[in-house]
Amino acid sequence: MTTPPKNRHPVKLLPSRFYSRSPEIVARALLGKLLIRGLHGERLTGRITEVEAYLGLTDPASHAYRGLTPNNFPLFGPPGRTHVYFIYGMYYCLNASAHLPGEAGRVLIRAITPIDGIETMAHLRRLAPNAKPKLLTGGPGRLCQALDITRKNSNDLDLTSPDSPIQIADDGTHPTKIQTTPRIGLSKAADRPLRFLTSETAKAKTNTGKPS
Repeated sequence: MTTPPKNRHPVKLLPSRFYSRSPEIVARALLGKLLIRGLHGERLTGRITEVEAYLGLTDPASHAYRGLTPNNFPLFGPPGRTHVYFIYGMYYCLNASAHLPGEAGRVLIRAITPIDGIETMAHLRRLAPNAKPKLLTGGPGRLCQALDITRKNSNDLDLTSPDSPIQIADDGTHPTKIQTTPRIGLSKAADRPLRFLTSETAKAKTNTGKPS
């Protein structure tokens, strides 16, 4: 695991009970946590700074809305599993299943701030080693490229297992402020305020004037 910053408690893997709540609650709680990707003996680590919640069978924008399918089955299984899907014929997106017992739901991880393995992330993104963090992992497609996450290699993994190549952990960091907005790029249920960003991420997006 990544060595925590000085004066912080040890890094701890999030347990399954963390994900056994409403996706909206889990999404907010994931901000500030560490996304860890084991890749060829290296640990690529970033801090989660932007997420979106999808509420399952009650949410028309959710992949689970129409019921169980061969593509969305991780959303109906135990909470704390990865769900990776492909969009626009180009990009993969990483989700964590999150829901109450007997329900379905997920949290889309939209952005992270790189911490460890930055050179490898840049190489996977075909960028210079000193590329800005936003260009490396500032968007769901970018972060999946930077961490080599595809549906084939990363779907339906157990985020709560110490042996999993993808984990989410807590090092005691909590964002001071969280901004809530409607979700991005949707044609259904687009007005629901289920996108959550750390204050630093929201400020950077305002300054650039461009979505990630």
